[in-house]
Amino acid sequence: MESIARRQRIEDAIFHRVTQGFSLLVLFALAGILVSLFVNAWPAFQKFGLPFVWRVEWDVVNEEFGAAIAIVGTLVSAALAMLMAVPLAFGIALFLTETCPTWLRRPLGTAIELLAAVPSIIFGMFGLFVFAPLFADYVQIPAKELLGGIPIVGTLVGGAPTGVGILTAGIILAFMVLPFIAAVMRDVFEIVPSILRESAYGLGCTTWEVVRKIVWPYTQKGVIGGVMLGMGRALGETMAVTFVIGNATRLPKSLFSNGTSIASLLANEFGEAADFHLSTLFALGFLLFVITFVVLALAKVMIKRGERAKGV
Repeated sequence: MESIARRQRIEDAIFHRVTQGFSLLVLFALAGILVSLFVNAWPAFQKFGLPFVWRVEWDVVNEEFGAAIAIVGTLVSAALAMLMAVPLAFGIALFLTETCPTWLRRPLGTAIELLAAVPSIIFGMFGLFVFAPLFADYVQIPAKELLGGIPIVGTLVGGAPTGVGILTAGIILAFMVLPFIAAVMRDVFEIVPSILRESAYGLGCTTWEVVRKIVWPYTQKGVIGGVMLGMGRALGETMAVTFVIGNATRLPKSLFSNGTSIASLLANEFGEAADFHLSTLFALGFLLFVITFVVLALAKVMIKRGERAKGV
């Protein structure tokens, strides 16, 4: 018996160290990526300093660079995508878990999961060759004719109705992140104990009251995690955005204006960049890493505050 117990302790120790090594490997890889990005980006940071973040120049010939244009395009397109995708994903997840007929629940859930497996380049091709022409003819042109004369709103719909631009990129990104967010929300909604739902319905609660007072408080942390997963995908998406954002290195003046993002700028120029231009692109990659880290950190802070408020 003593030998068996000793062998089990050794096996547990080995298992603990192996799994710990796997976890540390991820941290080391992450740190290595961050350090390599910063080392290669150092010449750009050394020349421009902190103002590199809000400089709007992007002149390859004269080696005058700034990250503001790419940062604005990245944040605006991702924000538009989340504004459209999160409510839709929330509604889809609630329908699948609360009101969907049993015979439809599995095929509809499978269809959403399959949509998440579609390669990003397919979304980009669909956006450029199918969605953009329809968007220009049936949305942009009527919007300019209807709203163009209104002082403030007219500015938002300004620009040539080419079908591509910041808003188009946001819509395509919304299509891309929607299945990820909806799948996570559906999974976390399904883990709510049935007895809680049944008790609430037994007390006379409506479906909306059950969702608001039972499902949402129980799954808030998982829902925010799903939203942040979609946000990370939207911030770092490359090929689909490259197809439909317009790839113009200037600040967008309206929702229909062409623009660029950090990921699309890297995809367009990395293959031909050299020397200082290449260092600047590494700096953009480092800033994208920082932006994503800040977004995820803010999400964790929101979750902690919510849990602390519940405890109070």
